[in-house]
Amino acid sequence: MDIRKTTMEDLDMVLDLYAKARQFMRENGNPHQWGQNHPSKEQVINDIQRGCSYLCIDDGQALGTFYYAKEIEPDYAQIYDGAWLSHEPYGVMHRVASPGIKKGAGTFCLLWCFRQSGGNLRIDTHQDNIPMQNMLEKNGFQRCGRIHLKDGSPRLAYQKVNADETPII
Repeated sequence: MDIRKTTMEDLDMVLDLYAKARQFMRENGNPHQWGQNHPSKEQVINDIQRGCSYLCIDDGQALGTFYYAKEIEPDYAQIYDGAWLSHEPYGVMHRVASPGIKKGAGTFCLLWCFRQSGGNLRIDTHQDNIPMQNMLEKNGFQRCGRIHLKDGSPRLAYQKVNADETPII
């Protein structure tokens, strides 16, 4: 498996990956996290233009997509019922989607982002997204508390810290 930046030529493929992820969420008890149209086409285009959208590819097949950036996430400024593990500069991963056609693709993407972050990655998920919570905890992420998105929606906040981690690019 390899990770590469998404290009505008990949837009339809990425939108299809998100549609499949929304269907998976609905079928697995999580119909509210992304609803019918999140992320929007405009948001995906913005992510691509900013250079923050990535694809996981294996033998020419798209196995997943996600947003990654090493930036301050405004939604993470206030955390409830807990605390972040570290306030050092961190990476953020959002909008993780996989069609589920190859076991381990989500973990591969998650650990790639962790390495890019230099060993300090934050991510959040919906309380009903049990598969994501399980993947995070299985890979050493700790639940730190709750955050609220701009629209007020609550999310479970996770972080993994390892100061010895070296970015791979």
